[in-house]
Amino acid sequence: MSPTIFRAKGYRFYFLSNEENRTHVHVTSENEEAKFWLEPVVSLALFFGYNKVKLNEIQGLIEEHKNEIIEAWRSHFGKR
Repeated sequence: MSPTIFRAKGYRFYFLSNEENRTHVHVTSENEEAKFWLEPVVSLALFFGYNKVKLNEIQGLIEEHKNEIIEAWRSHFGKR
């Protein structure tokens, strides 16, 4: 299961239900994918296919929606 948190600028922001406890978000579009840690600060964990410009755009969107993402994470997983 991979609940979508939100979509923006052609990107889908989601998380996987069977992953590690550390709060993070996955992003996908076309044939590209990335994973960002949310805490203690938003930071890139890994990526495939995105260039630096897109990664910066994605990180900005994550920072704008950080509280929404964390709230969705807690709602889905409970406070781990």
